[in-house]
Amino acid sequence: MNQTNIFKLIQAIEQMNNDNIMRFTKAFSYPIGISPILVLSELRTKGPQKQVELAETVGYTKGAMTNIANKLVNLELAERLYDENDRRTIKLKITAAGEQALTEAQNIGKDVFTQLFEVLNEEEINQYLRIQEKLVKRIQDRRNQN
Repeated sequence: MNQTNIFKLIQAIEQMNNDNIMRFTKAFSYPIGISPILVLSELRTKGPQKQVELAETVGYTKGAMTNIANKLVNLELAERLYDENDRRTIKLKITAAGEQALTEAQNIGKDVFTQLFEVLNEEEINQYLRIQEKLVKRIQDRRNQN
């Protein structure tokens, strides 16, 4: 494996990711980053969840998840649901405003990537797709081993 090319690839990926994040952040009208958006996506997909469950799913510490939850609640993008039988049990739920913010984020994300990939021809896109699928499979295989 050519270490020089691997290093160049890592730099190119970082540059592409940084540029995409900056373009996304500039276009997104809500004062939140990618992490809260991932949490909103989990809430939309799986419904109300405890913060501890969310932290595990998205890979954040409990403290980071508390900060994200507070931000989402303060912006009214999520709400806390209290269990009447056990007030210690609190779940986070996406609100209608959160649904709207998530839809906007997904649309902007699609636009950012579409503009990025316009430079590739059909053959290059197919090649890139095969490479990404191979890398995703590797990640999934490693997760399943743990």
